[in-house]
Amino acid sequence: MPNIKSAKKRVKITATKTLQNRMIKGNLKAALKAVDAAVANGTADEAVLKAAYKTIDQSAAKGIIHKNKAARKKAQVAAKVAAKA
Repeated sequence: MPNIKSAKKRVKITATKTLQNRMIKGNLKAALKAVDAAVANGTADEAVLKAAYKTIDQSAAKGIIHKNKAARKKAQVAAKVAAKA
């Protein structure tokens, strides 16, 4: 446990940021699962794809995932939807 005031503050900030990052990662995983479910049901449309793209881009903008990983995920999602269409 830290003794210095600034170190105590950093512990609190780190905990807060960790929760925020976990929430964003959870939203990303949920969006990707929604695309998978839509593809499996045959209901994959532009709206599902657009929502997934938005979530992926937001995650990359906040630094949760790398921009190249975001591009890769977007390509994978597009390929899944195109394959079923």
